Amino acid sequence: MTSYDLILRGGRCVLPWGEEEVDVGVRAGRIAALGDLRTAEAAEVLDCAGLHILPGLIDPHVHLRDPGDPAVETIETGTKAAILGGITAVFDMPNTSPAITGQQALEDKRAYVKGRAWCDIGFYVGAARSNIGALAALEANPDVCAIKVFAGSSTGDLMVEDDASLERVMRSGRRRIAYHSEDEYRLQGRKPLYAAGGPHRLHAEWRDVECAFLGTRRLMALARETGRPAHILHVSTAEELGYLKDFRDVATVEVLVNHLSQTDEAYDRLGGYAVMNPPIRDARHQEAAWAAVRDGTVDCIGSDHAPHSRAAKERPWPATAAGLTGVQTLVPLMLDHVNAGRLSLGRLVDLMAAGPARVYGAVGKGRLAAGYDADFTIVDMKRARTIEESWIASPCGWTPFAGQRVTGWPVMTVVRGHVAMRDDTALGAPEGRPVSFHS
Repeated sequence: MTSYDLILRGGRCVLPWGEEEVDVGVRAGRIAALGDLRTAEAAEVLDCAGLHILPGLIDPHVHLRDPGDPAVETIETGTKAAILGGITAVFDMPNTSPAITGQQALEDKRAYVKGRAWCDIGFYVGAARSNIGALAALEANPDVCAIKVFAGSSTGDLMVEDDASLERVMRSGRRRIAYHSEDEYRLQGRKPLYAAGGPHRLHAEWRDVECAFLGTRRLMALARETGRPAHILHVSTAEELGYLKDFRDVATVEVLVNHLSQTDEAYDRLGGYAVMNPPIRDARHQEAAWAAVRDGTVDCIGSDHAPHSRAAKERPWPATAAGLTGVQTLVPLMLDHVNAGRLSLGRLVDLMAAGPARVYGAVGKGRLAAGYDADFTIVDMKRARTIEESWIASPCGWTPFAGQRVTGWPVMTVVRGHVAMRDDTALGAPEGRPVSFHS
């Protein structure tokens, strides 16, 4: 009799070639078989009848703030939030304190996550003027998902906003670079136009469409000139999404669940808890984002999970801290969009598993297929829940989606064959590892 470490029985699997009701056999942390395994035995069997089995979903854009402020977030709490929300891997941004810009900082972080990460984790390395010559070597580390460039909206040494320095970054290395593409010169030039204490909706006026579109146009010109592939993060405007269709040879595209789920009415309802960069915009841009999801312009969806303390979020604008929690609510919100008919479950998997794996070159991730990592997001598409702040694992303790009713909920999270979450409960100990990437 064939034996496995784990068998998932009776679920409806979202496979690369379509949906099928098949069993999944796991051995040594990888998918060993797909098919009828009724006569097989296993050390552990999960009854998935009535549930959908998705390849492990990835949040490719999180800020876990570690090293930084443990009262806001840590590797342990942020990755626990991820598994509670059905995420099996996250890619963590480098703007920590201190920032991840050198080999030693990267090695320290790699060692630090062992025994603390509940899900698998990839690392961004931040580009700075001081480390441009080292970027090619840094991106060759097997657990680095990408070099991250803040061309706008960052602080200190991580800001790389001028064309000459951006071109130097693009000519150092060869892998795809991830960009925050707001134009810093326009941002700073417009800042004096706004007085302290104004309404939070002015955030979208200050960081306007042209601020984002100008940044993206500049980056695309340089990417074409250098031949260096680019990944434009959190694209927020209709203008950018239309423009980027002509740059598929050098560009891939991310949109955020916030820009798909919220419009500028959120400023009146949430105040500082709606402030993020680039900002939440009006319905015209949300409609363009959904059109780009439907026509294939968008390659992946992330949360841009960026927690802050309540005190920082409640400061008067423009001193309000920009950034929203999201890693734990990403999957429920997107499942609700599936149930509302805005996208298919197969397209969700393409955007949240296959897409991030393809864009960043993640090894063994993104597909339900033999030989791939045994990462599964198991969901009940009929379960209706209200998102409550008492469910949020991040120490900051808030979500901009509190009180929202959704249909579709993650009920189990499996990371390399280990059942990490079941029915809102984290199981065992943190067993996450660094994700490997093609370099």
